Amino acid sequence: MPRLSLIAACLLALLLLGTPARAARAPWGTGESQGEDLVISLVTFSPGDSIPEWWGHGSLVVEDRRLQQARLYNYGMFNASDIGMLSRFAMGRLEFYVADASVSGTYRAYRSWDRDVRVLELDLTPEQRVHVAKALADNVLPENRDYLYHHYNDNCVTRLRDMIDVATQGQLREADRAPGRMTLREHTRRYTAVNAPMSVLLDFMMNDEIDHPVTKWEEAFLPDELETQVASLQVTGADGQKHPLVARSWDYYVSQDRARPPAEPPPLGPWVFAVGVAVGGVALGLATWERKRGSRLARVLLGVENALVGLVLGIPGTALLIMWLVTDHTVTYRNENLFLANPLTLLALPFGVALTWGSAKARARLFKVWTVLAATGVLGVVLKVLPPFDQDNWRLIALILPISLGMAGAFGLDRVLARLSGRAGASAGRGDTVTPLKAP
Repeated sequence: MPRLSLIAACLLALLLLGTPARAARAPWGTGESQGEDLVISLVTFSPGDSIPEWWGHGSLVVEDRRLQQARLYNYGMFNASDIGMLSRFAMGRLEFYVADASVSGTYRAYRSWDRDVRVLELDLTPEQRVHVAKALADNVLPENRDYLYHHYNDNCVTRLRDMIDVATQGQLREADRAPGRMTLREHTRRYTAVNAPMSVLLDFMMNDEIDHPVTKWEEAFLPDELETQVASLQVTGADGQKHPLVARSWDYYVSQDRARPPAEPPPLGPWVFAVGVAVGGVALGLATWERKRGSRLARVLLGVENALVGLVLGIPGTALLIMWLVTDHTVTYRNENLFLANPLTLLALPFGVALTWGSAKARARLFKVWTVLAATGVLGVVLKVLPPFDQDNWRLIALILPISLGMAGAFGLDRVLARLSGRAGASAGRGDTVTPLKAP
């Protein structure tokens, strides 16, 4: 799940727009083009509406103005008809390739989707233009086009970053040694802010691999970040003088209605904590109602709530454990959120359904399940005093731990009240016993 959403921006549009490697190579690949005639541009496409489009996209364009030819190069292509590729994808072996496409056709497609198309024409020397254009033409050849994709470190945008860095003799990377504005998790959260439930789910699935401080170089896994860095970069020319890397910038299309991603991740903590407290509080309220009034409706609602919570939290928790144990998705390994939700949580689904039918065993089993989950959740918080447990998962703790505590409390309260009721009944029975008096 975490990789799917992070990668998808480089898949959907590319699947539609990319083409296989062309039989006839571009003139800059055969040496026909002259450096003075070439134009190299970085193109940034803004995020779209669906999950695969949230991250935006980037490409490099090569144009030979003398020969009137141009191609747009897309990294991150994959073959959807390759069943073996899909199975490798599921296991974390993300094998993709680069392909070229029509420039005008790609631009028109993004315009039809109401997504920005912003162009930065790079001020490179003729030799640098030839180098970049030749490298791109070589990369789309069948023997060169495949590579092992990584959602943060080697994606459809970082490949553009690396190529621009090589063209500028490492000056982009040198400038990008500065500390980044935020962690990769925070960047992920601000780009997924358009859908709070999905944002929370992705937050749940990813471990502390994305929580360490990063440089601007690492932040350039995002198209918008790379665009900003390239636009502000001053490079040293052959004459020793500084000049902007961007010679000209222009917009093919700018949406009038689409907002840019927020500059900071939204403060979801208070909201998810309120949801967690509410769900846990409802369980306590239903348990009290059922015990005091003997309400069948309260028991059914409590069972339904347990089944739903077991489903919503148990499936991601189970998937998280499986992805750690049997796949190469390293971003899921040793995830501290397993203290909060795991395959044990999924047991609340069948036990909750059984509770709606009045099963006494289900009630006892739910008490054990939620007590263990509440205990492991608290343990996960306590362990944060140790350096290895540094995952930024406080939002998930704020959401899930109150639910576990509330559920455990609901069934614990049920047991306490039952014992108190039993003791009261026993006391009343002893009070009804009359000891006969002997006649004087």
